[in-house]
Amino acid sequence: MTRDWSALPSANSLWEATAEPARAFPVLSGERQADVVIIGAGYTGLSAAHHIAKSGLSPIVLEANRPGWGASGRNGGVITAKFRLSFREIDAAHGRAMAQRMYEIAHESTDMVEELVSEFGIASAALTRTGQVKAAHNETTLKAAIDEANWMTREMGSAEVRILDKSGVRDETGSDIFVGGVLNPGSGGIHPLNYLRGLADGVARRGVPIFQESPVVKLRRENGGIVAETPQGAVRAKQAIIATNSYSDLTDATAQMQRTLIPFRSAMVATEQLPRNLAGKLMPTGRTYTETKRMMRWFRMVDNRVIFGGRGAFGKQDSQAAFDALRKAMVGIFPDLADVPLAYKWSGLVGMTLDSVPHIGRLDDRTLVSMGYNGAGVAMSSLMGRYLAAFVRGETPEVGLLDIRRMKAIPFYPLREPAVRMVAGWYQFLDAIGQ
Repeated sequence: MTRDWSALPSANSLWEATAEPARAFPVLSGERQADVVIIGAGYTGLSAAHHIAKSGLSPIVLEANRPGWGASGRNGGVITAKFRLSFREIDAAHGRAMAQRMYEIAHESTDMVEELVSEFGIASAALTRTGQVKAAHNETTLKAAIDEANWMTREMGSAEVRILDKSGVRDETGSDIFVGGVLNPGSGGIHPLNYLRGLADGVARRGVPIFQESPVVKLRRENGGIVAETPQGAVRAKQAIIATNSYSDLTDATAQMQRTLIPFRSAMVATEQLPRNLAGKLMPTGRTYTETKRMMRWFRMVDNRVIFGGRGAFGKQDSQAAFDALRKAMVGIFPDLADVPLAYKWSGLVGMTLDSVPHIGRLDDRTLVSMGYNGAGVAMSSLMGRYLAAFVRGETPEVGLLDIRRMKAIPFYPLREPAVRMVAGWYQFLDAIGQ
C-alpha cells in the first residue's frame, strides 16, 4: 500500500485551533538501533515510550504523520473509568473476581492520566476530575441507569455514585428534556491535543527519539530481532510495539490489526463562544455528560463553547450529514443554541472490538500490541503504555479481559462497513421512536 502522506488532512477541530504550538520532530533517515521500536505516537505509544525509558531501556517512536494527527488529537477529551461492557455484565459473564479486576484497571486508567499530566507539568491539558452525568431520556433508561448505579454501590463499593431526579439533571445541564440521571465521580475532561503534545514534548526532553512523517511500511524479523522500515530509514530493535489502533490500515506493515476492529466514525461539533449569560446557564458545573440512547451523544462545555459529539457517522471522511444530525440533536437538547453558529466540525475513528473491551499483549515473541479502546481511549491508552512496558520487561501483568489471547477477528471482514451501517441505522430508528 502506498500513500501520499502530505495529503492526509488534519482535523478542523477546536483542539487544533486552540492547542499549544506543536514541536517539530525529524523524519527518520538512515538506520537506528533501539531496544524497542514503537509504531504510533499517540497516547499509547508515547506512554509506552515513557515507561520503557524509565525502565532503563531505549525506545524509538515512529509516527506516520505528526504526533496527535490520529485519534489522540480528534477525540472529545473525555476521561472515564469504564469500558463499553458494564461491570455488571462482566460479573454475570465472568465472575466477581474478574469484574473487580476490570474495575481496578478502569480507575487506574483515569489516575494514570492525572499522573502523566503532573509528571510532565502539562498545565495546558486543562485536566478536570469533576465527574460525569449520564442523563436519561425516558423512564425505562432511567430505571436501568439507577439499577446499574445501585449495583455498583452495593457490589463494587462505588459509594460516591449519586442519583439525580429531573430537577437535578436540569440544574446540571440546563436542559428540560431529561427525566433524571446518575452522577459518576472521578471522570473528567481534558484538552486532548495539548495533553498529547505535552506527552510528546516531555518524552522527547527525556531523550526518547521521536520521528514524524516516518510511516513503517514494512516490519520484518531479522537475526533474532525486528526491523521497522520507513521510506527513508529503518530501526533495528529487539522488540516492536504496534500502537496504531483505528489507523492501523495506513500501511501494510500494520494493516492486519484492522481485522480485529469494527470501524466507527465519531463526529463532533463545537459552537462559537456563547454569551456569558447563556454560557452560565448550560452545564454550569463543568462536568461531562452523556445520554442513554443507543446511539449515544455526549456533550461538555469548554471555554464557553458547547462541544457535542456522537457516533454513527459513516465513511472514511468527514460527513456533512453527520454534522447536520449532531446539530439537530444538540438543539433538541439545548433549544437556546438554535441560532448559535458552529465554529468547528471534525471527526475521528473509534476502534470497536467484538467483545467491547481493549486488548493488549504479545502477538509473538518480538511484537506487542494494544488497541480497541471502544470510545474510552484517552485514559485507557495512557495506562496501556505502562502495561506494554511491563510486557517488554518480560513481566506478565494481570490484564483481565484485556488479554490479547481473548481477541477475536471480525468475521466476514469485507462486510464490516455495511454491517455497521445496518446496525447503526436500526439503533437510530429505535432511538427516534423512543425505545
